[in-house]
Order: sequence, then C-alpha cells, then structure tokens
Amino acid sequence: MARIKITAPQNFEAIIQLPSSKSICNRALIINALAGGTCVPENLSDCDDTNVMVQALQNMPETIDIKAAGTAMRFLTAFLSVGQGTHTITGTERMKERPIRLLVDALRTLGAQIEYIEKEGFPPLRITGTQLTGNNISLPGNVSSQYISALLMISPMLENGLSITLQGKIISRPYINLTLQLMNLFGARAQWGGENRISVAPQAYKPQPFYVESDWSAASYWYEITALSESATICLPGLLKESFQGDAQVARLFHHLGVETTYTTDSITLKKNGIAQNRFTYDFVNQPDLAQTFVVTCCMKNIPFCFSGLQSLKIKETDRIAALIAEMKKLGYILTENNNSVLSWNGERCQPDPHPVIDTYEDHRMAMAFAPAAIRLGTLSINNPQVVSKSYPHYWNDLKSAGFNIEKEEE
Repeated sequence: MARIKITAPQNFEAIIQLPSSKSICNRALIINALAGGTCVPENLSDCDDTNVMVQALQNMPETIDIKAAGTAMRFLTAFLSVGQGTHTITGTERMKERPIRLLVDALRTLGAQIEYIEKEGFPPLRITGTQLTGNNISLPGNVSSQYISALLMISPMLENGLSITLQGKIISRPYINLTLQLMNLFGARAQWGGENRISVAPQAYKPQPFYVESDWSAASYWYEITALSESATICLPGLLKESFQGDAQVARLFHHLGVETTYTTDSITLKKNGIAQNRFTYDFVNQPDLAQTFVVTCCMKNIPFCFSGLQSLKIKETDRIAALIAEMKKLGYILTENNNSVLSWNGERCQPDPHPVIDTYEDHRMAMAFAPAAIRLGTLSINNPQVVSKSYPHYWNDLKSAGFNIEKEEE
C-alpha cells in the first residue's frame, strides 16, 4: 500500500491545465466508433477510464478487461450488443460486484444476446452482437444515467429506432442531455418527447471531427482549494461557460462558498472573495460526482449542510456515502445518512485522529476531494494515492505546481 503526506500553503496563484472531460471522451469514442469514424476525437483524456475504452475499440479482443471503469462496462455492453462476433467483458473484483442487470434486461428486451458468466446480475458478461429489433422500453428514472446513455447511443443503429420511457423521478438528467447533444452532433435524430420520454430515429451516425473540452468535474477540486485558502487566483484553461457538462454547475455552487468565477472565451479564473453561506442545502441529483468535494469543503469551512439526491453514490467505485462518513470521522466530523440518499452535518464533532490517514477505497474522487483539506489541517496523509489515474492522472503533479508539498510516507 502506498501512502503520501500532503502539506499545503495558504495562498495560491496558479495556471492549471485540467484533463479533458472523461464523460465527453467516452461518449464521443462510442459514437465515433458506431459512425465508422477513422479519426479518433481530439484532446482525449489520458485517464484510465478513457484508455481502456480506446484499447477496447481499437483492438476488439475476444476478452475485454475494462478494469475499474464503470462507464466503459456499461457503454461497451450496449456497443457489443449491436456489433459483430462474440466477446467477453470483465473487470476488477469490485466491478464484478457492481450491478448491471437493469441494462442487460433492457438490452435483452430489444433482442440482445447476453449471458452472465459468473454471478447472475453482475459482470463478467458474454455478448454476441446481433441486429436488435425491439424499439420500446421503460426504465426507472432514478437509475444511473449511464444505463440510459448506453442504450441511447446504440439506438440509431436499431432497425426501428428506440423510444425510452423513464418512470418516476429522473436523476442525472444533465448526463442524459450530454449524450443526446453528442449524438445529434454526429447526425442522429434524438430528442425528448415530453418530460419523461426520449425518441431516437433509426438513422446512421455520420463521422465528424471532434475536440473534447476540459473537465468541469476536475475543476471542482480547484474550486475547493480556492474556498479553503486564505487567498487564491487560479486560472483553468479549456473550460467553457456554455458547456455540455452538468458539472459546470460547480461555478454557481461554489459562489455560495466564497469563490468567484470569471469567464473568458476559452478559460476561467477562480478568486476567493471570502463571502460564504452559514449553511448549505442542495440536491445533487444532477451532479452526484460533486458531492464528495462539497462535503469536505463545507466541513473544513465549518458550514453545516444537508445534501440530498445522492442515491447513485451507493453504486459508484465504492459506497461513497459510507466512505465519506468513515473518513470525515477521522477528521473529527460526525455525518448522518438518511434514506440511502441524504447526507448531512449539523456541526457535531468528535475527537479527530491525532495523525489522520485517509483511505481511498479504490475511488479516485475520495483521494482528490480530501487532499485540499491539508490547507486547513496543516498536513494530511492519504493511502493509495495512485487511484487518481482513473480520471486525473497528473493531479498530484498539478498540486505540486500550485505549491503543495507531497512526499511518500512510511506506513
């Protein structure tokens, strides 16, 4: 087990080149492949999740190991269902514990040939590509948007197109909209037909040159650093105000925690203004990947909070709600969970560990969200810091360039 010790300055002035958006990369790669595109999208992320997608699509081996990439598991399951030949798709031991029955059932309803190799309802899967003839399915709206996006992206290839009805409350709607926007850029005809129904016509994609913008999710950690600092001016090139990404909402949300965002045509600049709310309440149903960042930021700034809409955190790289409760307790904060979807802190404290060491649970966002806490704590140790390679491989180097001191620590 690797461990690092982080020491942070109090003031920051930096220009940070963020990785490109993993969400856009993985969607663009699938759509480009379905379009028969010969050129891959430009400015692809060098993160693990995108690399496994690139390798799978370029080589199409009989057994595809997507490691810990949940997005790749879901997107490729649908992609292989409309492809050629038979493939096995597998991943890490944690991936074999992440449910995929809902997507498999939906694909089977459309005519897909998919078998479970080990445990019913979970990867690995054996998939034989075939022509899908079904054209109408219903799904709960509160499932991972990646299931819905996986189905949407292959739907122009279906003989009769596809109509998806989403029942009940729809979570992560911006990610569904991101998928639809990218599909339409590549020539599909996909649109909402009301509040809960999406229709996609049977029309082939057309290859397009495509450039991937920087990642607003990755920007969230620099917002956190700015909020926790004494003073900060941080420039982030490659972020667009009119972004496809739902996590672009991070700019508006951090305004409540004392961070101002200035936009130019091709960058943003973050500055601390020091004006923060006394309490923060928000429904993260549309931006679940930002939750860890805001939990750590609010606790470090002594701002009680109540965050709802977190149900999808249970099936991420780890149970993120349980992980946040455990790790914040090490820092002296007692968090409360309700209904498997609400996480709150009312100001209750406990004795912190004298030398806290944060466990990362094979979850990149645990490492990245907790690291800035060193600004308020003085120092902080983190186990298995290499997990950041999943979405932001040069995170630790970027922290160093901004003035953090990061050193390997004896365990």
